[in-house]
Amino acid sequence: MDIYERLREVLDAHPSTAPKAKAISEILHILFTPQETAVAVFMSYKAKRPAIIAQKAGITEDEALRHLETMADKGIIFSRNKDGEKLYGLVPLIPGVFEFPFMKGGGTPMHERLAQLWEEYHHEALGASFSGNPTPLMRVVAVEKSITAKDRIHPYEEVKNFINNAGYIAVTNCACRVSVAGCDKPKEVCLIFEGMAEFLVERGFARSISKEEGLRVLDLAEAAGLVHTSNNSTDKANLICNCCPCCCTVLRGRTQLQHPHAFEPSSFEALVHSEKCTGCNICTDERCPMKAIEIINDVASVKTAECIGCGLCVTACPTGAIELKVRKLLPAIPATVTEMGVKVLQEKGRLDAFMKIMQD
Repeated sequence: MDIYERLREVLDAHPSTAPKAKAISEILHILFTPQETAVAVFMSYKAKRPAIIAQKAGITEDEALRHLETMADKGIIFSRNKDGEKLYGLVPLIPGVFEFPFMKGGGTPMHERLAQLWEEYHHEALGASFSGNPTPLMRVVAVEKSITAKDRIHPYEEVKNFINNAGYIAVTNCACRVSVAGCDKPKEVCLIFEGMAEFLVERGFARSISKEEGLRVLDLAEAAGLVHTSNNSTDKANLICNCCPCCCTVLRGRTQLQHPHAFEPSSFEALVHSEKCTGCNICTDERCPMKAIEIINDVASVKTAECIGCGLCVTACPTGAIELKVRKLLPAIPATVTEMGVKVLQEKGRLDAFMKIMQD
């Protein structure tokens, strides 16, 4: 089997998937040299010592370390420090192989070609494969200011808790907007937490920020009409993406591919108080990313089935005519990241392949 196809199969075993297509083959050829690929196919999503990887790859530890460092510098694998030693592991396509190389801003011929290929891949195979079947990997989190005190139901529904509970926070460019370049929304609004954040800062892909700056990033994103999304579990946030419907992989699963399980909506839905509505169209024209609001007889009306509960309409309404209310049927959010991953792998038929990679 071709070494690049072997690598694609390893990446495809992850919950994010890496379905077979012409575009992904060229992407992997651009990002990984043949020598790096020959090392990567023996790696795991759990970080391991260079000596272990070298033994499996049949090369010296020095040679393995050289390739591992080069790949980490390119953002196509990750590294972490443990007990004074650096360990290395694979990253999935999303978030990872796609996003990390664009976080420094792109702009080179290589990045331009990668952008074209990722766009082809999104429409041809990855967008649908990344979506839930039915459990999504990502969920919408409502804008903090759109939830009233009486409607606060769970800590994991309050985005400020992600910031306040984080031990380490980094901010970086939204790879989707750098790559697709479909709008002029702010780019440096992608928040990463803990170990992966430390790696991205160490390698120059992101910058470390305080909790106060993290909260300001959330405010900037809300003002720009960006949707907060995070991993679809209740235990912790690994990241907060601030998404637009024209560029971002998560939202475009719905807006472009019409996949019903591209992401999980929040536990809220918008409700219009018609007596307060002036029919100004701000919610319809400027704020709703899903076009879930329409004006009927000069009054805003919400198409509940299409509302994702982001809260952007609420914070922009000049008359306070819209509020978020708890949905009657709450989404089933997995309790932990691990539980989510296992559930997704089972649904996609990849659990055995993933476990083999993790145990090897």
